[in-house]
Amino acid sequence: MTDRFRQDLVAIVPKLRRFALSLAGNQPDADDLVQSACVKALKNAAQFCEGTRMDSWMYRIIQTLWIDDRRRSKTRGAQVDPEAAGLNDGGRAARLPEDRMMLDMARDAMGALPEKQRIVLSLVAIEGLSYKEASDVLEVPVGTVMSRLSRARDALLPQLGMSKGPMQ
Repeated sequence: MTDRFRQDLVAIVPKLRRFALSLAGNQPDADDLVQSACVKALKNAAQFCEGTRMDSWMYRIIQTLWIDDRRRSKTRGAQVDPEAAGLNDGGRAARLPEDRMMLDMARDAMGALPEKQRIVLSLVAIEGLSYKEASDVLEVPVGTVMSRLSRARDALLPQLGMSKGPMQ
């Protein structure tokens, strides 16, 4: 294992925490998930191929651990608490009560999505992965990513009081 590997892993921990939080729904479980993923990555560092995106590799590890845990526990995590997750910006992004209300509605609506749709939406809309990168992380065809993302958006819009408009 190289120092570069360790440095790259440490550098993406905030992204990993954000992704894990979108899966787990609460910060303690998300932190446990990231810690388990980092331990697994460090143990299997020899399997990491140079030139591979570290974040995509780690997203896949986190998702696999999450699915395994879900299969074992068969319970649904709690909703994301932005205060506990450190996502509170002090109201700078949502100064008006209407803006804060819309953020709360979006968070609740996203939490109600089926897990596969929530994962794709998180990877593409929050983490900024391309459809191809998300398909690589999830090991599904790009068309499946596009379909899940479309269904997620279609489910969110009515809950947010919006209608489907022309693509921009």
